[in-house]
Amino acid sequence: MSACFLIYLYVSFELSYDSFHSKANRIYRVVCDIKTPTEVLNFNVPSWAMPKNIKTDFPEVESFARTNGDNVLIRRGDIKFQEENTFWADSSLFEVFDFKLLKGDPKTALKEPLSIVLTEKAVKKYFGNTNPIGQTLLITGDGLPAKVTGVMKDIPENSQIKGDVLISMSTLTQKLAPHLEEQWGNFGAITFLLLKPGTDAKALEKKFPAFLEKRDGTGMKQSKMSYILYLEPLRDVYLHSTRDGSTNGNMNNVYIFSIIAVFILLIACINFINLTTARSAERAKEVGIRKVVGALKTQLARQFIGESVMLCLIAFVLSIGICVLLLPSFNMLAGKTISNGIFENMNYILILFVAAVGIGLLAGIYPALVLSSFRPVTVLKGRFATGTKGTFLRKGLVITQFTISIALIIATIVVYIQMKYMRSQDLGFTKDQMMVVDTQGDSSQKAFKLAVAEIPAVKSAAMSSSVPGAGDNTAYSEIENTKGELQIANLELYFVDFDFINLYKIKMVAGRPFSRDFMTDTTQSMILNEAAVKMFGYSSPQQAVGKRFKQWGREGKIIGVMKDFHFRSLQETIKPLSMRIEPRGCSLISASVSSANLATTIAAVESKWKATIPNRPFNYFFMDEFFDKQYRSEEKFGKLFLNFAVLAIFISCLGLLGLASYSTMQRTKEIGIRKVMGASVVNIINLLSTDFLKLILISFLIAAPVSWYFMHRWLQDFAYRANISWWIFAVAGILAILVALITISVQAIKAAVVNPVKSLRTE
Repeated sequence: MSACFLIYLYVSFELSYDSFHSKANRIYRVVCDIKTPTEVLNFNVPSWAMPKNIKTDFPEVESFARTNGDNVLIRRGDIKFQEENTFWADSSLFEVFDFKLLKGDPKTALKEPLSIVLTEKAVKKYFGNTNPIGQTLLITGDGLPAKVTGVMKDIPENSQIKGDVLISMSTLTQKLAPHLEEQWGNFGAITFLLLKPGTDAKALEKKFPAFLEKRDGTGMKQSKMSYILYLEPLRDVYLHSTRDGSTNGNMNNVYIFSIIAVFILLIACINFINLTTARSAERAKEVGIRKVVGALKTQLARQFIGESVMLCLIAFVLSIGICVLLLPSFNMLAGKTISNGIFENMNYILILFVAAVGIGLLAGIYPALVLSSFRPVTVLKGRFATGTKGTFLRKGLVITQFTISIALIIATIVVYIQMKYMRSQDLGFTKDQMMVVDTQGDSSQKAFKLAVAEIPAVKSAAMSSSVPGAGDNTAYSEIENTKGELQIANLELYFVDFDFINLYKIKMVAGRPFSRDFMTDTTQSMILNEAAVKMFGYSSPQQAVGKRFKQWGREGKIIGVMKDFHFRSLQETIKPLSMRIEPRGCSLISASVSSANLATTIAAVESKWKATIPNRPFNYFFMDEFFDKQYRSEEKFGKLFLNFAVLAIFISCLGLLGLASYSTMQRTKEIGIRKVMGASVVNIINLLSTDFLKLILISFLIAAPVSWYFMHRWLQDFAYRANISWWIFAVAGILAILVALITISVQAIKAAVVNPVKSLRTE
C-alpha cells in the first residue's frame, strides 16, 4: 500500500500539470510546422508577428499571453545574479492564467516597459523583508532600470511556466527590439490563446491557413517556406506534446508506474488469497462448529471478509506512517517535489482508505466463499482435505505472480542496459575536464578568453555561441545541392572561433577546419556536418566541399565537413548542423583544464573574471556534468523503476515462502517416511522444489514475449538504443529460478534435517 500510494502521488502530480488554472480548458498553446523544400520543422512557438494578428483577426480569441524564457543579469547594489529563471511576459498573463499576485495590480503590473514582477523567493533574494514595490532593479548588461510593480506567489511545481522573475514583454518589443512584432519569419515566444467560451479549437485551426496567406502570403513565397499553425490544449502539452524545444514529462512513464502499482497490489492480493485458502484446513473445524450451532453461510462469509478488511485497515494506518517517513526520500528520488506532505491533500488519504477497504473486500471474497462452504459433517469427522480446485487456483496464482516478477526482472535489465548504452556511446567530441563560462555576450569576453588561456593549468580555450547539450540557433540557409541549385533549409547553427573544433576534438571527414591562415574564414566560410551533407543529396562529404552557401546575410563556400557528433541528447537523431566564425555571436568560453589542483584552477579563472568582467556574477559548469543533465529524467525513471520492481519481486518471494512453508507442513509425514527409507537432504529439497520450478518455467514462457513487446515499444522513444538480446531473457529466467530456489530451500532444508521420528509421531 505504501509503494502504491507513493506511485499514486507521482502519477497524480504528473497528470496535474497546469490543472490549477480555472480557465485551463479554454487555453491553447500555438505551435507551428515550418515547411521548406528540404524538411519540415516542428516548432513549439509561432513567429513574433502571429499572436497579435491572430487576436485582431479572430473574434473567437478572448486574449493571448506570450512568455519567453531568458537568462538575464539583475543587480541591486552589490547584489547581482544571472537569473536563469527569468521570462518576459505579456501584461495579459494574469488574465489568462491564475498566477496569484500578492502585491500589485494584475491588470497593469506587466503593462509598461521596464516593469518587473518578482516571486516571493526572488523578493527575499534582492530585498529581504522590505517592501519591494516601487523599488528599482538594474536588468541586462546595459543596466536598464526596471521598477518592481508586483509580488507573485511562488509558481507551483506542476506548472509549465516556471520562473522567479517576470519582466514585461513590452520591454523587449518596445525598448530592446522595437520591430520584433512585425517579423513573420522570426520564431520566438511561447504563445497561449484564451478562447471564448464555446469556441471549437479545431474549427479555429482550420481558419489559420487563409489567415497566414492573407497576412504573409508574399513573404512565404519569397522565402519558399510555408507555415501551418496548430492549437495544443494546455493540459495536453506537458505529457503529450513532442514539439522541438518542449521540456516535457513522459506519458509512457506514467503508464509504466501505474502498471507497476497495480502489479504490486495484485501480487499482494494473490499472496493473501493463496495463503488463506492454503491454510483453510486449520479453520475447517471452526467453520463446522459455527455451522452446527446455527451460523449461516452468509454470516460466515461476512466474518471472513470482515477479517480481511480489518487487516487492510491496519495496513492502511501503518502505510500512512511509512509514507510520511519515505516521502522526503521519494521526492529526492523523483527529482522534484511531488508532495510537501501526504496530509497536504486529504482527498489522497480518503482515496487510500477507500482503496484499503476495496482491497480487503476483493482479496477476501474468494477465501470467504471457500471457507463458508465447508460441510460440517465432513470436517468434524476429520476427513477434510483441500480439493483439486483450490490446488489449481493456487498454482494459477503463483504462475501469475511469477510472470509479473520475471517480466519486471527483464524490464529492469533492459532499462539498465539502455541507460548504460547512452552513457557509453561515443559522442563524437570530448567533454572531460572541459570548463565552460557564460559571459552573456559581455563586451570584454575576448579579453577574458585570452586571460584564461594564460593560466598554466588551462591547456586551451575557445569561444562559441553554444556547446553540446545547451541548445542552438536555427538559421534560414541556402546551400548548393547536387544540381547546382541553392536549396533552402533551416540548419542548426553554432557560431565559433578558430579554436573551437580543435578544443572539442571534433573530427573532420573532408576539407579543413577553420584556420587563421585564411582570413576569408571569418566572413565567407562554413563547415557542415555529415547529416547536413546528406540532406543536400551528396553521397560523400568530399562532394560538398567548395559548394556555395547563403545564411543570415553571409555568402561564401563550404570549406569542410565534420564528422557527426551528438550535440543533443541520444534520444534525438543527429540533425544537420552548420558552423561559422562569428566572434560577436559567441558568449560561452570553453577551457580544457588539468585535473590536478582543480579548485586552484577554478579560483584562477574566477580571478581573471573579476579583473575583466567585474559587473557580472561568475557562473561556470563542467561539460560532462552539464551534458549528462539531459539524461537525468531517464536516470530518475530507472532508479524509481528498479526500486519498485525489486519490491514487487520481494513480495512475490514472501508469497512463495508462505506456500512452500505450508506445502512442507502438509508433507511432514511423507518426508519422514522417505528419510527412513534412505532419502538424502538433497533428495528432499528436489522433491519439494520440483513442483514450484515447473510453475516458474511456465511463468517464464508467458513473461518473455510479453515483456519483449512492451520494452521494445519503450525503447522506440530513443533515437539510439541498445538491442534486446537473448541473454537478457536467459539471465531473467536464471535469476527467477535462483530466487525461487533460495526461497523454497529455506523451508525444504528445515524439513529435510528434522529427525524422522518427530515427523512420524502422531498427536
